[in-house]
Amino acid sequence: MTGEKCKPEVAKTGLGSSAAMTTSVVAALLHYLGAVNLSCSGQSSGDNASGRELDLVHAIAQSAHCLAQGKIGSGFDVSAAVYGSQRYVRFSPEILSSAQAIGGTVLPDVVSDVLTQRWDHENKQFSLPPLMTLLLGEPGTGGSSTPSMVGSVKRWLKSDPEKSRDTWSKLAIANSTLENQLRILKGLSENHHEAYESMWAEVATNQHQELIIRSLLAARDACLEIRLHMREMGIAAGVPIEPDSQTRLLDATMNMEGVLLAGVPGAGGFDAVFSVVLGDASNAVAHAWSSVGVLPLPVREDCRGVSLEDADPRTREVSAAVTEEPDEPSLLHR
Repeated sequence: MTGEKCKPEVAKTGLGSSAAMTTSVVAALLHYLGAVNLSCSGQSSGDNASGRELDLVHAIAQSAHCLAQGKIGSGFDVSAAVYGSQRYVRFSPEILSSAQAIGGTVLPDVVSDVLTQRWDHENKQFSLPPLMTLLLGEPGTGGSSTPSMVGSVKRWLKSDPEKSRDTWSKLAIANSTLENQLRILKGLSENHHEAYESMWAEVATNQHQELIIRSLLAARDACLEIRLHMREMGIAAGVPIEPDSQTRLLDATMNMEGVLLAGVPGAGGFDAVFSVVLGDASNAVAHAWSSVGVLPLPVREDCRGVSLEDADPRTREVSAAVTEEPDEPSLLHR
C-alpha cells in the first residue's frame, strides 16, 4: 500500500443513496436520543412520527447532506427519504447558508441556526395509481457527475436566457401534465374501481374506461414531451442528460406491451433508468433489461417516509437472544 490516500470507488446510481443514508443516520440518532419518536414500519399510519418530528429530521438531514457534499442541491432526495413519495418544491437555498460557511462556525451553532430558519419547501403526498409498478434499472456505467452537469445547465441558462426559458417552461408544463394525469387516474381508480380494475383485462366498454384510457395516453404523451425537452436541454448545455444509449434503451422499453412511461430520473446522464408499467408487465421489462446488461433493482415506491424497520430477521434474532432467561442456552451465552 502506498502513502497516498485511497478513495474507494463506489458505483453511482443517481437514486439518492447518500441522502437516504444521511437521513437514516440522523433519524436513528434523534430517535435514540429521544428527540423524535419514530414508528415501526409495520405499525399503522396513526402511530407515525408527528409532522414536527419529521420536520426536525428533515432540517438536520438536509444540513448534514449539504455539509457532506459541499453544496446545496435540490434537497428532493433528502425530503423523499424523510416524508416518502411526494410532489416537491425546493426550499430557499439561503436557509442552509450557515451550513455552507461552517469553516469559522461551531457545529451546534450551525444546527441552531438551521432549526430557527423558516423552511419554505413544499411536499405533497403523491403515489402511483393502483396496478401501476415503478421499476428502476442500473446500467452499470458508473453514473455521471451531477454537480458538473448542473453547472453546465446553469451556464446555458445564463448564456441563452430566452431559449432556455422557453425550454424550461415547456418542461415544467409537461411535468405538471404528467402529475395531473396520474392524479386523475388515481381518482378514477377510487371513484370507478370496477371499471378501473376490469380495464386491464378487456377492451374499454364504457365511458369510465374511456376516461381512463384517455388519461393513460395523455400521461404517456407528457412523458415523451418531458424526454424531448430534457434532450434539448442537454444538447444546448453540452451535457448528456439523456445519452444516445439511454435513448435507445428507453425507446425500446416504451415500445414494450404494458409499459406506460420510461425515462431517466434526477439529473439524468448515465445514471439509472426508470419505467412505470401496467398490470403484470414488470417481469417482461426486467427480463428485457437484464438481456442488455441493465440490472433491475429490487426497490419500490414508498409513501411512509422515514420509520423504524422491523422486517430484518437479524433484529428479531438478537432481540430474542437478549430477552432469554440466563439459564437458557443461547448464542450470547456460549
